Amino acid sequence: MSSPYSPFRDGPWRHLADRDVWHSLTVSALAVVFSAGLLWVYFFVRTLSLAYGAPLRPRSADTLLLFGKRLTGETVDTDYASRLERLCQLVAERPYALLLLGGHTGAGLSEAAAALAWLREHGLPQDADVRCEDASTDTLENLRNARDLIGTSARVALISSRYHLPRCLLLAQSLGFDAEIVAAEPGLRLTPGLLARLALEASYCLWLDVGRRWARLIGHQRMVDRVT
Repeated sequence: MSSPYSPFRDGPWRHLADRDVWHSLTVSALAVVFSAGLLWVYFFVRTLSLAYGAPLRPRSADTLLLFGKRLTGETVDTDYASRLERLCQLVAERPYALLLLGGHTGAGLSEAAAALAWLREHGLPQDADVRCEDASTDTLENLRNARDLIGTSARVALISSRYHLPRCLLLAQSLGFDAEIVAAEPGLRLTPGLLARLALEASYCLWLDVGRRWARLIGHQRMVDRVT
């Protein structure tokens, strides 16, 4: 059985051996210190607001991007199932092009393959326009590979758990997507665990946004290219 998901091993923080990562982290930390923490508070409030207000269906998207989640063995967990259920509900309302995102973050099936199997078991039409992207292990790689597959001309809806959507939207916009967000869950139920997750996501978003702005300011093209 695969080991439990760890954001420090499997998420963006796994790149800590990279000097560009240390550069952007240092600048982001200094920005938080010099703002007396207000910058982090801003990102937390923004993350909470986006998570709370995320709609349940797209306004004008023609392509649905479903973000994967680390598997439990070779099965989807509750969070992942809620994302898949939302996609099923949307496809039942009208046809969309579907792109399932998620590579191998454990042994066995990729997240995208597990999602496709789940969808087929739950009535996804055999003629549905669906593709899998299974070469990525984090959200940035998800979206980079999605851009390679479908380009950025189509309007896309990003489907994920509410806590994850702010980072998805920030990265999608940075990579040039015309994107909107769609929440998996009907509403945001605040628990201590979810607040901790939102705090971590706010930190991700702060790091990504401040690091990108700083890299552009100093003309550090290699750093800019990492998130654009």
